[in-house]
Amino acid sequence: MRTNTLFAGMLLTSAMLLTACPPTYPKCESDEHCKDKGEVCVQGQCQECATDANCKEGFVCDANKCVPKPECKDDGACGEGKKCKGGKCTVAEAKSECAADDDCPSGQGCTKGKCVATQVTVSCTFDAVRFGFNDYNIDGAVQSSLSQYADCIKKGNLRFTLEGHADERGTDEFNMVLSQKRAASVRKYLVDLGVSSGALDTVGMGENKPAVNASNEEAWSANRRVEFKKR
Repeated sequence: MRTNTLFAGMLLTSAMLLTACPPTYPKCESDEHCKDKGEVCVQGQCQECATDANCKEGFVCDANKCVPKPECKDDGACGEGKKCKGGKCTVAEAKSECAADDDCPSGQGCTKGKCVATQVTVSCTFDAVRFGFNDYNIDGAVQSSLSQYADCIKKGNLRFTLEGHADERGTDEFNMVLSQKRAASVRKYLVDLGVSSGALDTVGMGENKPAVNASNEEAWSANRRVEFKKR
């Protein structure tokens, strides 16, 4: 009987000793178990903070860590012309006018998101390109002129509509197609020289807008042309 009583006493003493041992850090049952670390008990784990009240002035509790209090949480907390970014109010970026030169009007280029006037150092005179009878190919006589035109267009970020024309001989349908081919031929040549395709449009006028109203070789030669119309 005495043996049983002694054994029961030993078990009770062991249980009391086990109960008295605190959990091993970072585990906890109360804030008291985390006090030595300057922390609080949050769901069985010692953490730096559970609420803003556990942090010093100027700091807030974020994911159980004390971090500097953000200047803002959304754009509404910032003044006009500012946005909330990374917890700080920053000046809102101005909306870009352009992303590339093609987004700007003729004579302007895109610089840092804004359309600005472009200085052109090349003397640019865009005379009409002439063609032979029933012809729409670019011959050697005008290639040097078109090369200069290409430099002017690129340096000045210019935009043109290439207007094709034909003389009065031939049917309306034939002359319309021929004038379109002439405009397309000039456009292709300039694009091959590096001009942006977006800088050039084409249109065929057929025989409807003669440069010279006459029926002779001189007039016909003047009317077989492509004109540069700035846009």
